[in-house]
Amino acid sequence: MLDMKFLRDNLDLVRKKMLERGKEIDLDLFANLDRKRRDILQEVETLRSERNKVSKEIGARKKNKEDASDLIARMGSVSERIKELEQGLEKTEEDLRNFMLVIPNIQHESVAYGTSSEDNPVVRHWGEKPKLGFEPKAHWDIGEALNILDFARGAKIAGARFTVYRGAGALLERALINFMLDLHTTEHRYTELLTPFMVNKDSMTGTGQLPKFEEDLFKIQGMDYYLIPTAEVPVTNMYREEILNEKDLPCLHVAYSPCFRAEAGSYGKDTRGLIRQHQFNKVELVKFTTPETSYDELEKLTLDAEDILKKLGLHFRTVSLCSADLGFSSAKTYDLEVWLPGQNVYREISSCSNFEDFQARRASIRFR
Repeated sequence: MLDMKFLRDNLDLVRKKMLERGKEIDLDLFANLDRKRRDILQEVETLRSERNKVSKEIGARKKNKEDASDLIARMGSVSERIKELEQGLEKTEEDLRNFMLVIPNIQHESVAYGTSSEDNPVVRHWGEKPKLGFEPKAHWDIGEALNILDFARGAKIAGARFTVYRGAGALLERALINFMLDLHTTEHRYTELLTPFMVNKDSMTGTGQLPKFEEDLFKIQGMDYYLIPTAEVPVTNMYREEILNEKDLPCLHVAYSPCFRAEAGSYGKDTRGLIRQHQFNKVELVKFTTPETSYDELEKLTLDAEDILKKLGLHFRTVSLCSADLGFSSAKTYDLEVWLPGQNVYREISSCSNFEDFQARRASIRFR
């Protein structure tokens, strides 16, 4: 969530940044709600001051055995007006917060302007595309041929976009998870967490999935629980409404979790293979840091993620997302894209983002 004072003082800048993201946000609505809120607060403060002053006068009259009925009647009207204003203030503040919750983050000045993923600048490459003396097969064909991926039975058990890993496929998945966790904890200084795989509404709001992206989530019907789309949600919300000690920063966490995504709007896209699954496994890196060091920490986190791919010997490129391709909460994002010979394309397999204070404000995470 953006800082309200910053937004109030920089409406034109924020409007420009939103347009660069390809978003049209009615910031006049914010200005009107903000003005209404401040007007109500000012009137309430004036009436409270009047009530305090007259209350003393009523006390003085009663002490002198003088009639104070006119003042008492007047204060009754003032109290009713204050009550009415406070109810209006509560509604206005709720409307204002709800509006603030759907405004995206402001991109960092280093983020390139662009209108689609085609405009994402490539930062670096590692390795080379493998030179194969044969036509490579897609991973789904290899998985089925080796009997290590069973898409048909995954669909039978749960539906489309679910997969059963079997034998060496399940072993490889588990080995990769352990490899990543071990590397990040022993060489990169992250502390491992094993968190709940379900979270409440406040947690989803804190990291920016709610209220804007509810259709992408799996909600437990009749309960305040959502299946997590990423371990970023529970790890970040561990410190929701807490004050961290600055001497403990940066605080580095790594967590494995299954991830659950509805993939709304992806109908017809990546209908084969392991891309855009409703359930998949992921190892997540999360850092809590100070504003002054956050971009240095983003670079380090990105290198930590790249280290995994280097040790696996996978050719990849690192791209910096342009303004229109940034996620809702992100101020800057690097995507790591691995070359898939069977599809003749680079595919994003990791995103490394700096949210600046956007999530911290939503989740009320502070430091001192």
